[in-house]
Amino acid sequence: MELLDNYIRQLIDRSTPQAPAWNIEKIRAGKPNTWNYIDGCMIKALLEFYHITGDKRYLDFADEFIDFFVQEDGSIKSYSVEEYNLDNVNAGKTLFDLYTLTGKEKYRRAMDLIYSQLKGQPRTASGNFWHKKIYPNQVWLDGLYMAQPFYLQYELSFNNCENCEDIFSQFRNVKKNMRNDRNGLYYHAFDESREMFWCDKVTGLSDQFWLRAEGWFAMALADTIEILPDRYAAEREELSEMFRDLVDSMLPYQDQETGMWYQVINLPQIEPNYVEASGSSIFAFAIMKGVRLGILDESYYAHGLRAFEGICRTCIKEENGELQMDHICLVAGLGNKENREGTFEYYMREPVVKNDAKGVAPLILAYIETLMHKA
Repeated sequence: MELLDNYIRQLIDRSTPQAPAWNIEKIRAGKPNTWNYIDGCMIKALLEFYHITGDKRYLDFADEFIDFFVQEDGSIKSYSVEEYNLDNVNAGKTLFDLYTLTGKEKYRRAMDLIYSQLKGQPRTASGNFWHKKIYPNQVWLDGLYMAQPFYLQYELSFNNCENCEDIFSQFRNVKKNMRNDRNGLYYHAFDESREMFWCDKVTGLSDQFWLRAEGWFAMALADTIEILPDRYAAEREELSEMFRDLVDSMLPYQDQETGMWYQVINLPQIEPNYVEASGSSIFAFAIMKGVRLGILDESYYAHGLRAFEGICRTCIKEENGELQMDHICLVAGLGNKENREGTFEYYMREPVVKNDAKGVAPLILAYIETLMHKA
């Protein structure tokens, strides 16, 4: 698809590790770039794009980008273990591939450093990682994607999977505590202490079903299932059933006209809700990947492809000679100094931007799935 090929090249041609064109949060803040999950999403997607195209420019770009941050001793510029922020684990996923492809020992040392964060990450009473040190007792769906696939890959590669049961347990707790039994969707976050102002004081749950968080959870499941070895067949099937249930719960909310999903998933008719590109791209990717992995029946592929094609049609436009991807929610969370309360109104007032990697990266991954399906 020439449109996306050109768009990807346009973005990397305008990007450096100090100033990536796709990190709109950093651009808006006017701050130097740091080790962050947004760049991690994009570099991981570019590495996958290298594998499908064989075009070395994507590998070289990814290597140069991550190499800028990772020092010879394995330390990472601007990264602190003691921050205990699960978001900062995400970019570590790129290190496995880069270590294999380049043989740079500093990448292995950096993996050890990030793993040491997980070893010390504070936990809820039931055993799940806190999303961040500054968010005590809170589990966010986002965090499952940021940390669990890295955790599993490290365990498989370097630790004989001694802690794999911990990974399975954390997924089980999310299903037990955060899934709505009536519609099968998962709430954005859970405060096990029931103390935060944004949570229900009985259930500990946040108020709404936010699309991108739901998508992060779907990706966490798919990426974890993908690398589970045969000796974990029962656990693989357990996570696969969780994934199938989530996809089946999402399909009734897929927009008929665009094939996309809404920012707040289950309230499509309420103004000013809108079809959102990042979460829709994630589900396009996750569904098509689910088919490829054999988790979903082949018939599901059409739903993922319809979402992918709808995003390309609805959200990618040429402006002033450059391609732009629109309809991307910049960021959404709960609590913190902004007093984010997690209501429908809150998710509506967060900025909508163009070209942010939280939308672009999963669209690239969805594009890769279409290429693999044709192969």
